[in-house]
This record gives sequence, structure tokens and C-alpha cells, in this order.
Amino acid sequence: MTSSKPNRSRTRAAKRLSQAAKVGLAPGTLIHLGERKTDQPAISLMEYGETEIIDQQFTSLADSQNYQPRLPVLWLNVHGLHEPEVMAEIGRRFKLHPLVLEDILNTDQRPKIDDYGDYLFMVARFFEIDPENNQINSDQVSLVLGPNFVLTFQERPSGRFDPVRERLRQDRGQIRKLGADYLAYSLLDAIVDRYFTILESIGERTEELEDMMLERPRPGSLQAVHQLKRETLNMRRAIWPLREVINSLTRADDRFFHPETRPYLRDVYDHTVHAIESLEANRDVIAGMLDIYLSALSNRVNQEVRALTVVAVIFMPATLISGIFGMNFKAMPLLDHADGFLVALGLMAMVASTLSIIFWRRRWLE
Repeated sequence: MTSSKPNRSRTRAAKRLSQAAKVGLAPGTLIHLGERKTDQPAISLMEYGETEIIDQQFTSLADSQNYQPRLPVLWLNVHGLHEPEVMAEIGRRFKLHPLVLEDILNTDQRPKIDDYGDYLFMVARFFEIDPENNQINSDQVSLVLGPNFVLTFQERPSGRFDPVRERLRQDRGQIRKLGADYLAYSLLDAIVDRYFTILESIGERTEELEDMMLERPRPGSLQAVHQLKRETLNMRRAIWPLREVINSLTRADDRFFHPETRPYLRDVYDHTVHAIESLEANRDVIAGMLDIYLSALSNRVNQEVRALTVVAVIFMPATLISGIFGMNFKAMPLLDHADGFLVALGLMAMVASTLSIIFWRRRWLE
């Protein structure tokens, strides 16, 4: 846990420097803000119709410039957002507003939706569990929906859209028949479904931590509670705005989402509400875990103090008796008696035994 704190500090410092680098520049200036998570951008293109599909990978910007799509629906996906030249070329080909490209390159955006007339621009967030430290990290994903195209921009390969690609390749369901709006719904659904996996992981960790605190709090328990609070707060900042994004899509006009797709959007909205309810339930439990920790710690201290008190009280009469017989007097009962020492020891043992029985009956020795 100690190694992750410097990493988080360096990440926060890098973000502060990135934000400072944009101060004073004109709106729409293409500068990547955030952490660089891939070595080289990767561009993939899927174009499809009801009976045909083409899956294309571009290794250079020149290849993408010379390519001309020919099928009805196009899905362009970009991994890696740190090269503004790639974004500028995509913006030129699809006539994207400079502010859209600026928001795509700023990877600290709040989930939102913007209507630019000919297309919709949406921002959401992915959440992944880091297997090394079991912490939750987030990546920004941007989505542009046009009449016959969908553009997605990710900070790094995540594999979360692979099931959608497989459905396109194998022509499962209605994904090839309902156009670009149904593809956009499928991608939003993949993002929301991933939230349930993350929330389930948070719920399991919360239950384990709660059981451990009730049994015996450990020194790292408080740090684990704060880590869970940070993770749930980050998810809350992503899911609550996304609910409003999807809700606005269900109430928008028919320019981008056809009536056949709207029931699916309402289903995604219901999933988002369910995710929010699960998240709030976990947050309530985590918020109460600090009280559990303090109560368990206080109870543990009380038990230890009580044990020390019982031991002190048991041996206090023996100390008193030995102190009395150790006083410097010539005339003292039992002082010259042959069995005086044994009588004193017996008196100490009798008083200690009596006190032990009293404490045992009061359940102070459990």
C-alpha cells in the first residue's frame, strides 16, 4: 500500500501540470490532457451492412487517410489519445467541431452529452480492477453518433467492446439490421453492464472488511475504508451524470435514435438506475464502517483495560498484606510465629481466589 501513494501523488501532479499547460490557449486547441496509457495509437474500422462486414486495422495515419468506406454503417475505434494529429485527421474526415476534439483529448471530462446538429457527442467512463493492488481505475471513453457512423475513443485497449465486435462478425441479434443508433446503444449497454461487475467486487470487499472489523480491527482497516470511499465516490461521479445522459437520449427526437431502438435505451436507463441503487447501498455500508471501526476499537480497549484492572485488583490485597508484614515493627502478630510466612501466603491466596470467583461470576474473566 505504501508504493501506491507516491504513484497517486505523481499522477495528480501530472494532471495539474497538464491542466496548467492549457491555460491561455485558444478554445479548440488540441492538447492531450491526462496520463499517456498506450505507446502508439491504434485505429480499427468496422463497416457493415445486413449481409456484409469489413474489419480493418490501420497502422499509420496515411493508410486511414486514403481509405474510402463503402458499406452503410461505419464504426471507427481509436485506442490512445496522446497524438493530436490523429484526432485532427479524424475531425477533418467526419467534420467534428474543434471543441469536440478538445473534449476527447481532455481525459478528465465529466460524463455528458452535446448535440451538434449533425451528430451527438457523449462522454462516459470505463472502470477496471487493477489485479496488482486490487484497486479500481477509470478510463474515459468518448462516443460520437452520426446518421451512419459511430466513433469511439478510448485511452487504452480494454476489451470491453469485444463482445459487440463478435456480435457484428457473427451477425447475432439485430445489430446489423438496426443501424448506427443500435450500435451506439450496444456500446452504452456494454459500459453500463461493466459497472455491475465492479459494484459486485466492491460489495464483496465491503462485506469482508465489515466482518473483519466486527471480529478484530487491524491497523490497515481504516486505510481500506478510505480506499473504498474514494472508489465509490469516483463511480458516483461517473454513474449519476451518465444516467442523465441516457435519460436525455430516451426523450430526444428521432434524428439519431429510431423508435425501434428507444425501448433498448430505456432498458439501459433502468440498468443505470439499478447500478446507482447498488452503489448508494454500498456507500451507506462503507460510511457506517468508520463507526464500526471506532466502536470495535473502543470495545477492544475497554476489554484490555478491564483485564488489566482485574489483574491489578486480584494482586492488590497480596501487595497490601506483604506491605503490612514488611513494616519495621518489633511487635507484630505472626511475625515471630513459625508458620507466620505460610499463614500470610495462605491469606493472600484466599483473598485472590475469592476475588477471582467474584469476577468470574460477573463474567469479567471471559
